Amino acid sequence: MTSCLEGLRALVVEDEMLVCMDIEQMLEEFGCTVVGPAAKVSQALALVDAEHIDFALLDVNLGKERSFPIADRLASMNIPVLLSTGYAHLELPYDRLPKIQKPFSEQQLRDCLEELMASSAGSESYF
Repeated sequence: MTSCLEGLRALVVEDEMLVCMDIEQMLEEFGCTVVGPAAKVSQALALVDAEHIDFALLDVNLGKERSFPIADRLASMNIPVLLSTGYAHLELPYDRLPKIQKPFSEQQLRDCLEELMASSAGSESYF
């Protein structure tokens, strides 16, 4: 079965190596090309500036940093963002972004990403 995710370039921002490896494997199984991964905000922003990205999966907490500056930059470029978090609620305006609750299964990630891409078609802003 062909997925709407096949051929898309996914920025992965995750600071936990094992979680990151799992996410990369899932995305590759969906037919995506992984950009990165990045474990820090500065690394991710450099990738955003240098690479073509179709969507991003951002861990909210990156050690002592939060991924919100990355979400802001991507939103300004109309690139869909899925936040990965262990928290049920986030502060405004980031609570409006699509979220996936950690831990998540491969099917949950696929469903969230397919919904993200379908809902972002023609969308101009996430905030």
